[in-house]
Amino acid sequence: MLTVGSIVIRVDDLAAQLQFWTQALDYEPRQPIAADFALLHPRSGDGPNISLDKVPSPRMLPPRIHLDLYADDQAAEVERLTALGAREVHWSKRPADADYIIMEDPEGNRFCVIDAAR
Repeated sequence: MLTVGSIVIRVDDLAAQLQFWTQALDYEPRQPIAADFALLHPRSGDGPNISLDKVPSPRMLPPRIHLDLYADDQAAEVERLTALGAREVHWSKRPADADYIIMEDPEGNRFCVIDAAR
């Protein structure tokens, strides 16, 4: 049987992305951190690992894969993530009653913040 061990995000600036994602998800890096790779795991022990891989990779839009992050207070999380350097992505085809907000990290890797309270 297989389980998801880690979701890998390609990055340009490992240090900056390490700072963003550890704060965004309340994850901590496994030591030692390599010059080109970091594995992040939840402080609580629950949830998948996120790996940051410093490898040049062209950005694709729309992305072929993205994270859905569930939030009990979507508006507060969007505000917090924006303060960390994320940006909201406006999409003309987003339904008015959508339970998600599309965002991207400081390097443009997209993710959605889902309203888990709905």
